Amino acid sequence: MKLLGPDSSANVQAAAADALGMLADGHAQVQGSITTAGAIPGLVKLLESGSSASVQTAAAFALGCLAANHAQNQIAVAVSIPPLVQLLGPESSAGVHEAAADALGDLASGYAQNQGAVTAAGAIPALVQLLGPGSSASVQAAAACTLRDLAANHTQNQAAITAAGAIPALVKLLGPESLARVQAAAVSAFRNLPALDKQAFRPLSFEKYEIRSGLFHIDS
Repeated sequence: MKLLGPDSSANVQAAAADALGMLADGHAQVQGSITTAGAIPGLVKLLESGSSASVQTAAAFALGCLAANHAQNQIAVAVSIPPLVQLLGPESSAGVHEAAADALGDLASGYAQNQGAVTAAGAIPALVQLLGPGSSASVQAAAACTLRDLAANHTQNQAAITAAGAIPALVKLLGPESLARVQAAAVSAFRNLPALDKQAFRPLSFEKYEIRSGLFHIDS
């Protein structure tokens, strides 16, 4: 964990954070061990604006891997929510956007308290902005998936996501210019949103898409 500290170079900090993320990814026991060893404060510190984009990306990746599918770590890593939301802003690089969005999704997934905390920190408008044409396909997919996780079984977040203009932005991602993984991410977000009025989509000229019973379906 010392390699995450201020005495290390940016390259060493990024490599250490990446290594922790890869060790934790999908391994509950390792996730717990890394958290017990005190890695979270150091990783959160690396999210700050004084860090390079590569360091911020690696730290966000590691925090997401620590939180993913680990209820105890979702609580412990929740301290990173405000700085992760800050990284969704326009001053961040595409890599930072993707890693921060992914980490917020891991924090929110299946945990109502973090779903509320991520929304309270201002993530939804920033995520909707990242769905736009100025973002890369990877960032668009990450933002859509995080909106999906925020909306899941959370009525207040569903309303906030709709009010922020996510619906037309997600519909645009279903167009032929989008990659299949972006389209799939948009569809997954729709599945967690309440029933929608098909009439609202007609101005966007996506007549082949239809809403039925709150789910997003593609007509054959």
